[in-house]
Amino acid sequence: MLVHTVYFWLRPDLTAAQLADFRQGVSSLGTIKSVDQCFVGTPAKTEKRPIIDDSYTFGLTVIVKDVAAHDLYQVDPIHLDFIAKFKTYWVKVQIYDAA
Repeated sequence: MLVHTVYFWLRPDLTAAQLADFRQGVSSLGTIKSVDQCFVGTPAKTEKRPIIDDSYTFGLTVIVKDVAAHDLYQVDPIHLDFIAKFKTYWVKVQIYDAA
């Protein structure tokens, strides 16, 4: 199993409609054939602690079978279309992959 986690810091000037469009776009990544599970969310309203980073706008967690499935995910047209459409929306992206 490989867990691919992506955090997006979006531009602060995006409209509510653009934010909704982004959420729909990032959620569409779960339809990629090599994806076993997909979770999309915003920072949880948990207690503030020094070790918690809740400065991101959206988080994405994708679970795939293995590195080969991850590699298929990366070149899938749905993923490439998502990047092309929304890359101007973010100011920062941070990725963590764990196996």
